[in-house]
Amino acid sequence: MLAALDLEGVLTPEIWIEVAEQTGIDELRRTTRDQPDYDVLMKQRLEVLATRGLGLPDLQAVIASMEPLPGARSFLDWLREHFQVLILSDTFYPFAEPLMRQLGFPMLLCHDLDVDDAGRIVDIRIRLRDQKRRAVRAFRELNFRIVAAGDSYNDISMLAEADAGILFRPPDKVIEEFPQFPVTRSYDELQAAFLEARDRCR
Repeated sequence: MLAALDLEGVLTPEIWIEVAEQTGIDELRRTTRDQPDYDVLMKQRLEVLATRGLGLPDLQAVIASMEPLPGARSFLDWLREHFQVLILSDTFYPFAEPLMRQLGFPMLLCHDLDVDDAGRIVDIRIRLRDQKRRAVRAFRELNFRIVAAGDSYNDISMLAEADAGILFRPPDKVIEEFPQFPVTRSYDELQAAFLEARDRCR
């Protein structure tokens, strides 16, 4: 059995919201909870960064001050005792490293950035389109059973592809649009949902 988790909103705060908080740039508050089209969202973010003269070092300084969500590390340690664990995220490796250290460096599959010599982010390098779903499908083809958890629109295809999908603290509009997935609001509830899904999928 393999557990596939989203990162932001499940184990860590939303990085871009924290950047918006610390820089005072409200345009960076939008996430996939607001804009389901990830390509459109990232284009908007890069335009804002370029306009405001912010580069990768500015974002990394914010991320270095962040911590996982309260209880996330304990939940992740528990999950590793019961499943092999994989983090599937639409973040970027240069962003994630400080948070991965605090979580004990679980396996992470995400995207990368093109950065110029001045530290400006000039483009994003997407690993694969719809990489969360495609990663889950690939592991299922290797005869893994997958239980997946996420919180937002960009997790839905992953949850649907998995043997079982679980929503964790999703916005109301996601619950309304995707009532087929159980909703959990605490790590205790998420643990129980993982165990129930594991037993059901065996």
